[in-house]
Amino acid sequence: MSDSPYFFKPWLRLICACFLGTGPATTNTDGPPVEKGPFRAPELVELKELDPGLRFDVRYATANNFLGRSVYPQARVFMQKPAAAAVVRAHARLKPYGYGLLIFDGYRPWTVTKLFWESVSKDKRPFLADPKEGSRHNRGCAVDLSLYDLKTGLEVAMPSQYDEMTERAYPDYPGGTAESRRLRGLLRKVMEAEGFSVYKTEWWHFDYKNWREYAILDLPFSAIKP
Repeated sequence: MSDSPYFFKPWLRLICACFLGTGPATTNTDGPPVEKGPFRAPELVELKELDPGLRFDVRYATANNFLGRSVYPQARVFMQKPAAAAVVRAHARLKPYGYGLLIFDGYRPWTVTKLFWESVSKDKRPFLADPKEGSRHNRGCAVDLSLYDLKTGLEVAMPSQYDEMTERAYPDYPGGTAESRRLRGLLRKVMEAEGFSVYKTEWWHFDYKNWREYAILDLPFSAIKP
C-alpha cells in the first residue's frame, strides 16, 4: 500500500473517513476532530470564478489582520458549491440598492483555526471557533463579508471594523451611526434571504443553512482542484 496516493495524503484520508462515517465523533489532538458521518462529498469552488462583480479583500493573505502576519499563501476564497451560489445570488439582490459584496474569507483550513485559537488571549476566544469543535469555515459553509458602494467602489462603514473583537462587532450592537446600522441590516437581510444566518458575535460572519452536511476539512488551497 505504500505506493498508493491515498497512503501519502493525510487530508484525503480525512475526507474519506468523514464521508464514510467510520465511527463516532472523537477529539484528535493532532488534527481536526473526527466526526460521525456520513457527509456530502466536498465540492469547493472559487468565488472569483462565479461573478466578476464580487470584490475581495483577503486579509489573511496579508499582514492586515488581527495576527499581524499572513496565514494564507494565496489570496483566494473558496466555498462549497451550494453556499457559493447563494453568495452570488445575495450579491445580485444588492444591485438595486447600489451595493455589492466585498468578501474577506470563506473556506478556512482547520490548521488556521487552531492557529487563531492559540494566538489570542482567553478573553478574545468568544470571537473564535474552538478547534476541538471546528469551524463552519472549515466546512466551506461560512463566509466573512461586507458591502461596497457600486458607484465609488469603496467599502462602506459598518459599526465596527472587520475582525474587531469588541461588542461593536455584535450584529445587534446599538451603537455606531444610523447609516452604518442600516447597511449592516441590509447585509443581513440579503444574506438571510439566501439561506445564511449571522454569527452571534460578528456582523460579517454568515453560515450557510446546510453546513451540517459537510465535514471539517484541513485542505491547503493548493490541494483544491477546479
